[in-house]
Amino acid sequence: MIPPDLPAELRSALQAKLQGLSRDGIATRAAQISKTYRNSGNSRVIASHADALAYALVRMPATYAVVTASLNALCEMRPDFEPKSLLDVGAGPGTASWAAAEAFSSLENFTLLDINAALQKLALDLARQHIRLTAMTCRRDTHALEEADAADLVIASYLIGEIGEAERRSLAGRLWDKTSDTLVVIEPGTPAGFRRVIELRAQLIAAGAHVAAPCPHDGPCPLQAPDWCHFAQRLPRLRAHIQIKGAELPFEDEKFSYVALTRTPVAQRYPRVLSQPVVSKVDVSAELCTPDGLQIAKVPRRDKAAYAKARRWRWGEAVMEEI
Repeated sequence: MIPPDLPAELRSALQAKLQGLSRDGIATRAAQISKTYRNSGNSRVIASHADALAYALVRMPATYAVVTASLNALCEMRPDFEPKSLLDVGAGPGTASWAAAEAFSSLENFTLLDINAALQKLALDLARQHIRLTAMTCRRDTHALEEADAADLVIASYLIGEIGEAERRSLAGRLWDKTSDTLVVIEPGTPAGFRRVIELRAQLIAAGAHVAAPCPHDGPCPLQAPDWCHFAQRLPRLRAHIQIKGAELPFEDEKFSYVALTRTPVAQRYPRVLSQPVVSKVDVSAELCTPDGLQIAKVPRRDKAAYAKARRWRWGEAVMEEI
């Protein structure tokens, strides 16, 4: 399991790039970019080095944290997975590639695709601080995905929501075509983000994919609206992050929805905790997604050993013991 904090080399590289720049100016750019994204905009608003840096300082910590959480869940289900190649689609400043490099020491080949020139240049600059990422390949032409080699691990984080609804099915199919083994897709933990994930999940299961995480089954999602499947990752804020966002708390909670899909079925899948368990003096109560559907598990305090384990359950975790 890798922690949600940005690696020291990446923190140092971002801090170095801030030298000599106005924090107020970067904060203003960051606010403008965030407003564009909240209004369903995309990365076209990021046009300069300062724009790219503002975006990275605001979004890299949270994106890195949720990619690590998703990869940790994948590794928990597939501890023998040792990918050699990564295809990072919609890579931005390379956040998912940094997370994958930390999660998998086996990775040797890194290919990053993104149409934004400023973000791609920043990704290359930051990668110089990482011994394996320095050899990454970056492309931003319109045929990059079609011409890219298939990879053992393909990651698309916060990408699906940036394109039109009509294009999503096509993109999902093309991502799967480039997946030799495992595809990880991450979207915001909103009802709309979850809907995009669940639609892609259904499409690719019909094409032969199998779910490694978070679902313990390949069947339809048992959750009914207004509920939606999402998780939260707490992460520490960098000092620059606090200054630029005008934040008061030294941490934030990033909510996300994700799916990890594989070419071959996972040997064993476990129930997953869908919300923070309720711990009382009587029992621990938790909503679980199981191979047989939703279940409210209640572990009584009188069963001391089971109660002690259940007290440690956390939202988003797999439950590997007998319930």
